[in-house]
Amino acid sequence: MAEWLRRHPWRVAGAGALLVLVLVGLRGQQRPGPVPAPAAAPASSVNPVDAGEAVSALGRLEPAGDVRRLAGPMSGAAGSPRITALLVQEGDRVQRGQLLASFDTRPALLADQRLLQTRIASLQQQLSLLERDTQRYRRLAQGGATASGDLDNREIKLLDLRGQLNQARAQLARVSTDLVLSELRAPIAGTVLRIHARAGERPDDEGILELGATDRMEAVAEVYESDISRVRIGQVVSLTSENGGFAGQLRARVVRIAPQVRQRQVLATDPTGDADARIVEVRLALDPADAERVRDLAGLKLIARFSP
Repeated sequence: MAEWLRRHPWRVAGAGALLVLVLVGLRGQQRPGPVPAPAAAPASSVNPVDAGEAVSALGRLEPAGDVRRLAGPMSGAAGSPRITALLVQEGDRVQRGQLLASFDTRPALLADQRLLQTRIASLQQQLSLLERDTQRYRRLAQGGATASGDLDNREIKLLDLRGQLNQARAQLARVSTDLVLSELRAPIAGTVLRIHARAGERPDDEGILELGATDRMEAVAEVYESDISRVRIGQVVSLTSENGGFAGQLRARVVRIAPQVRQRQVLATDPTGDADARIVEVRLALDPADAERVRDLAGLKLIARFSP
């Protein structure tokens, strides 16, 4: 065997090379292939809005209490009477029962009141005299000293005077009611938010003015319908004035989300803004200290930023 190997050395070298190739091939089969990259998520499953981005919206300050739209009285077919005096301006704080305006029907009603009061006083005197006279005729008629016809005439006149007195009293009551309506008084304590009619004008369907109970203020934010899914009850909101109506920020929280989509009402300063955008009204309760700061700023435009 050794002799054969010495005679054929090239065969030994070829066998060794073949063995090396076989081992290399076996090792290559056991080596794991590359790990495939994970498939990309379909575009439809990716939310185009970053969940960590804050929602911003325009808004306004409003009273948290009642807002009353006060109208004038109706005066028959002529409609509302004209305003002769308007005693308040927008932004004025008023107390309950305070006189706000008067109407042109008041002078005539005051004259009617004085006339009726005079007539009632006269009828009462006539009635008192006639009652005494009628009582005397009753005694005379009972004794046969006078004809019963005279007594009957006085009884009829007595009934007529009583009827006139009752009618005059009813007319006075009606005039007194109309006199109350000839003045506009504040039904609640609050702030004059908006005036719709001035002295010399007849109020229309909008009424005369809007009065708000501004003891507590709240904000209304108009959130785009595309962003409303990221707004929730209790969410913290920071408010800033769009035009510097107050310094710094106000803190608030979401207390109500309107169930209906509406057209935008608060317009941005930018004239190219989309005035026809569809929004959802979100009511925000201000922190008590901040609400006191803006107590007299109803209607002020705000920028609301909702925390993520």
